[in-house]
Amino acid sequence: MNKKLITIIVVVLVLIFFYLYFKSVYNKMVVMEEGINGQWAQVEASYQRRLDLIPNLVSTVKGYAAHEKETLEGVVEARSKASSVNINAENMNEASFQKFQQAQEGLSTALQKLMVVVERYPDLKANQNFLELQAQLEGTENRINNERRKFNEVVQAYNAQIKKFPNNLFASMFGFKARDYFKSDPAAATAPKVEF
Repeated sequence: MNKKLITIIVVVLVLIFFYLYFKSVYNKMVVMEEGINGQWAQVEASYQRRLDLIPNLVSTVKGYAAHEKETLEGVVEARSKASSVNINAENMNEASFQKFQQAQEGLSTALQKLMVVVERYPDLKANQNFLELQAQLEGTENRINNERRKFNEVVQAYNAQIKKFPNNLFASMFGFKARDYFKSDPAAATAPKVEF
């Protein structure tokens, strides 16, 4: 009777150990995946902040440079395109990142053109409201870069976790898949030409 009881206890303990182990691995993957989703929300919030600043910036410039209508309309149009491209944090892939990045790069290019226009108006460059908006926009660009960097760090940790053995077995069993990194547009490696 003692051997049977000891065998049952050992089997139960082994089952409990495996249950706790599987639960721990699964829960860690879930937490890390949610970390990716949360960090992506931070990236989107930074981009949204930039989108929110642009109408004020355009209004300020419009008062000084009303005849620069084409440039101002280009910024407004690029903002509209950038705000219409959204990525679902659950279904991120390289194609959706590329589409999102192209829209954001279009907005960045339009803003660069706007800053070239600003150089032609010394009174505008000295305007306190414009200077504050410009500083906020620069700060927002830095936030965007920081949030994208953090996003890639979270994705790297998650991808490493689900690729390690034996986690890779559980990841495939429970449907956890590697996530794509946020990559900059290859054209961003080339500095834009600014001509006055």
